[in-house]
Amino acid sequence: MARYTGPVWRLSRRLGFSVLETGKELQKRAYIPGQHGSPTKRVKQSNYGLQKAEKQKIRNTYGLSEKQFYNTYVKASKSEGVTGTILLQMLESRIDNLVYRMGFATTRRAARQLVNHGHVLVNGRKVDIPSAQVKPGSVIEIKERSRNMSVINEALEAAVATKGFVEVDKENKKGKYVRLPERNELNTDFNELLVVEYYNR
Repeated sequence: MARYTGPVWRLSRRLGFSVLETGKELQKRAYIPGQHGSPTKRVKQSNYGLQKAEKQKIRNTYGLSEKQFYNTYVKASKSEGVTGTILLQMLESRIDNLVYRMGFATTRRAARQLVNHGHVLVNGRKVDIPSAQVKPGSVIEIKERSRNMSVINEALEAAVATKGFVEVDKENKKGKYVRLPERNELNTDFNELLVVEYYNR
């Protein structure tokens, strides 16, 4: 299955979860889209359905294809530690996610585009693969000739606060991935244990 490129708000309503992590998508209509959607209709899910839905929530939040997400899970399962937590840390360590976390883009999709178009440097080298894993301690910056782009400046102005595991110098369009994130710094609505159960069934 390819990465989803359709309407994000519709996807959020389908999942019953804010993929953009803002909650705006569900403020007006917090029920599934389409003719069968209803604010009063309740759908009882099986354990498998709950596990799959959780997997889809996390996968679509970070913007991965099914194959990418599964491969990331396999790598996490082979690492020492709690598989679910390691999975989330690996997703957070992607270059497109860190560009988003540092406030250089308003969404992960926009961050992916900045990386794809070669506007981002990691430790002084251009990285144009959004899925590239970044190690803690790495410096991420916007290429010098791209620093006056309006989309980047507008995103930085809109950014209220960044996470504790990144440091940002807004004036110089530069940031540092300080450390791996703690679980309590990430979305508390995620239940990564269900994802582990889904792939281990």
